[in-house]
Amino acid sequence: MGPLHGLPISVKDTYDIKGIDSTTGLACLAFKPATENSPLVDLLLNLGAIIVAKTNIPQTLGALDSVNNLFGRTLNPLNRKLTPGGSSGGEGVLVAMRGSMIGFGTDIGGSIRIPAMCLGIYGFKPSTGRVPFGGQMSGSVPGKTRVNLQPVAGPIARSMSDIDVVMREIVPIAELYGEDCIPGQWGVSETLSLTKPRKFTIGVLPSDGRIQPLPPIANVLNEVAQALRKVPGVEVVEVPIPKALGDCQRVANELMGLDGAGHMADLLESTSEPLIPWLQTRFKRGTPKTLAQAYATQGRRSEIEKEMMKMWTLSPPSTSGFQSRVRRVDAIIHPIAPHPIPEHDRYNAVGYTSSWVLLDYAAGTVPVRKFTEADLEFGKEMDGKILSNWDKRNRELWNSNTVDRRVYLDSPLSIQVIAPRLHEYTLFEAMCIIDGAVRTQQTGSSGQGSKL
Repeated sequence: MGPLHGLPISVKDTYDIKGIDSTTGLACLAFKPATENSPLVDLLLNLGAIIVAKTNIPQTLGALDSVNNLFGRTLNPLNRKLTPGGSSGGEGVLVAMRGSMIGFGTDIGGSIRIPAMCLGIYGFKPSTGRVPFGGQMSGSVPGKTRVNLQPVAGPIARSMSDIDVVMREIVPIAELYGEDCIPGQWGVSETLSLTKPRKFTIGVLPSDGRIQPLPPIANVLNEVAQALRKVPGVEVVEVPIPKALGDCQRVANELMGLDGAGHMADLLESTSEPLIPWLQTRFKRGTPKTLAQAYATQGRRSEIEKEMMKMWTLSPPSTSGFQSRVRRVDAIIHPIAPHPIPEHDRYNAVGYTSSWVLLDYAAGTVPVRKFTEADLEFGKEMDGKILSNWDKRNRELWNSNTVDRRVYLDSPLSIQVIAPRLHEYTLFEAMCIIDGAVRTQQTGSSGQGSKL
């Protein structure tokens, strides 16, 4: 017996379970069952959970749809024309369809948060070290994630209560299972401590400065901000777009490409496996970077981290001669993507999620409402200066000559919530506050979705 006794849980294809394949969607890795469990699998089993399934992912894990040549394409049960997201798309679908109570995915570019957005459920990406990640098949050279971007493991669920159930059991004992984990607790954070009463401050970050959110995305962010302004004890402030935020995706891409994708290319070529549609124009073998180039990229990452700290902190005037710092905001709301849930193979602008992986911030997905007739705004096109090539491509998901906007009707609209590095419980609190504010505004009840 354990605290999760009998709880049906599913995990992404990448998690090793003894006797079962972990393929990353590659033909060459089929029929090669794992010889032992990943640490998270052992942890969940020891808590009493029952792992009922492993779920589909995209070929190579490097796509924002979930399709491969082994298991085919995962469809979105809310609208089969729209993507379920990736790379934890199978997890999102199974949890949304109640085939599993909790799902565990991984996230290096948005792979927990994006499927949650596409399915209208909740995704929770901790910082590194909170949930055991090791013992997974990623299709890359062992140790690669220790020198580039380090992916993390986290839950996908149908309510914040469900996320609470698993995280409060995992976090205190994660260090006993994962060599990559640090000591941690799950409980009352300083932000809501009774000994330090103060407002919970939530910042509104409208864009990344490089890609303009499409109208429904900007509108839903504003709606959430307005709902939060009605919550006692919550202060809502505007957050200026940091210049460094626009550089995050470029540096993240450089880090993810340090090895030139050579090992993954070798795996694909070993069976002459064709690429899935999303990768056909995006994946190619590159030139591995030198150690000096890796140093330089990590140096740019450090400068970005330093600059981005200013988004969270203030240095108030001091009479002591020493410069003190205080927290400016506890959490931030921000789009998950600058567009609604797109059709298959049309997802754009991963920088809205991958930037926070570069910074190792905790981040999550909260569903808000459905896309309605009022969101269509027929007759209105995107105007203003095109900010980048990505911005140009993003507008193709809205302009009437490149998409029929009606495809978005009744699809979920969600927001992203972000907290500082290793402030997972603050993230959880913020997501609960936002979820409650949204449900209260919509129904007059406290909400928070289904419970276990």
